Amino acid sequence: MGTAAPARPTCPSFAQALRFWLKLGFIGFGGPAGQIAIMHRELVEQRRWISERRFLHALNYCMLLPGPEAQQLATYVGWLLHRTWGGVAAGALFVLPSLVILIALSWVYVRFGDVPLVAGLFYGIKPAVAALVLHAVHRIGGRTLKTPRTAPLLWALAVGSFVAIHLLNLPFPLIVAMAALAGWLGARRWPAQFQAGGAHGAGAAASYGPALIDDDTPTPPHARFSRARLATVLAVGAVLWAVPMALLAAHGGWSGTLAQMGWFFSKAALLTFGGAYAVLPYVYQGAVEHFGWLTGPQMIDGLALGETTPGPLIMVVAFVGFVGGWTKAVLSPDALFAGAALAAGVVTWFTFLPSFLFILAGGPLVEATHGKLGFTAPLTAVTAAVVGVIASLALFFIAHIAMPALTSGPILSRIDFAALALAGVALLALVRWKVGVTGVIAGCALAGLALRLSGLG
Repeated sequence: MGTAAPARPTCPSFAQALRFWLKLGFIGFGGPAGQIAIMHRELVEQRRWISERRFLHALNYCMLLPGPEAQQLATYVGWLLHRTWGGVAAGALFVLPSLVILIALSWVYVRFGDVPLVAGLFYGIKPAVAALVLHAVHRIGGRTLKTPRTAPLLWALAVGSFVAIHLLNLPFPLIVAMAALAGWLGARRWPAQFQAGGAHGAGAAASYGPALIDDDTPTPPHARFSRARLATVLAVGAVLWAVPMALLAAHGGWSGTLAQMGWFFSKAALLTFGGAYAVLPYVYQGAVEHFGWLTGPQMIDGLALGETTPGPLIMVVAFVGFVGGWTKAVLSPDALFAGAALAAGVVTWFTFLPSFLFILAGGPLVEATHGKLGFTAPLTAVTAAVVGVIASLALFFIAHIAMPALTSGPILSRIDFAALALAGVALLALVRWKVGVTGVIAGCALAGLALRLSGLG
């Protein structure tokens, strides 16, 4: 006697979905790949709220958008299940636990970062972060660039973007625009070179039994294109951007720290093609070099904290906001924590607002353009350029850990060989031994503490 086929699951209530999205916000470790794997296991294999093909289809939409694809995917599935409020709840709960945790960790950092124990831990964490950025170059480059023989134009874009940002100091938005234009023009003459590699939807989709949103389930009415609905979503989005921005400008003027944070991270949110590492050079240029909200070493420490907390890696912007709000005393010197927490909330709001709008307003439109080379080629070119930009960031991090202080004397005496060795071991652990991010950072932190206590670091 054969085993009976599993029954199609019933639609979860809004409260049941809320509990799942909140749980996801606390267990979403491992970067976008880990978060997407968790969602696949929970949504496709176990709960069967959505089929394999529909899940991959939605993921491919999110891969074409700027912003954190894992958070957008949660927003998309929540939107399909429970309309607009379902998408808002799913996307918000994906982020809120990480925001609360990062505010707490950032406070510990600014208050106790100079304590020898904490300083020793961060001495080991910095080489781990350098290795993580190098690993990102390897991972994104391997997925996008193919080989120099089959995709010489993509390699040229990667090398050119490295030169542009590292040697010519061109702004990141200009590099993105130039790469997109090169992709659009290049696809007309050499289309094969701009075919995106490593598609998530490649291969046959597995079957885990009938799903609530199955392969043949019609698109729900609320997810179909409507000019009236599009206009409504865009109008509400404009209000949700303009009103907070006006309040921030009224508080401290347009040149005030909070208003400048809102404007800067609104722009940053539109440049996150290729993941969080892609926008970090832009955030570094603005937050460190232009506005002086934090220092380069603090930026590295913030990235380490972002790597070890749940939620999207782009949540490192909350650390940037917190430290900037603390440094600039945005409310008053007597309310440092309140001002810093407010600044963290401000940058999180303006960073993630576009992601919600892209899904709620653009989901039906993106579906119509998915797979068309004229649309995807510029994004492939941008991702290739991003590889060069991230390589520049990696070089900066390595230089910082190799020579943390600008002192005089023979060059060999100024090089921190222990930190470089720790970075090399961390890179091997990531690439060769496939150790998880959390394990690498924890191991390096303990090693750094041991080196400091022994006097070798």
